[in-house]
Amino acid sequence: GIARAALERAVAYSKERKSFGVTISNHQAIQFMLADMATELDAARLLTLRAATMKDAGVRHSMESAQAKLFASEVAVRVAEDGVQIHGGYGYVSDFPVERIYRDMRVCQIYEGASDIQRLVIGRALAQ
Repeated sequence: GIARAALERAVAYSKERKSFGVTISNHQAIQFMLADMATELDAARLLTLRAATMKDAGVRHSMESAQAKLFASEVAVRVAEDGVQIHGGYGYVSDFPVERIYRDMRVCQIYEGASDIQRLVIGRALAQ
């Protein structure tokens, strides 16, 4: 949800901020960043839904849950970083929500099972 907010803020800002006489949302580099952000967020959501569906069905889901956690937390950080990048210098100013979002997202790679632990769970599941 927080990463989705970073995307929404980045999209909104890109439609307001002008550079070279046009909004930055018209620049190909910004469009590519926004496209990647949206695509990765959707993939993370689908991985999470798969793991939840497996849990609901009573099927073993350790690896799928670890994949969802790993991918979603890594994507969230990338999306937040790109949100800061799109905001330029304003991305580091506490007046803009993307600064707080980035700080909040960075911790997702640490708590509730660090990314390396998720990789260990996935690797062990594959080795069995």
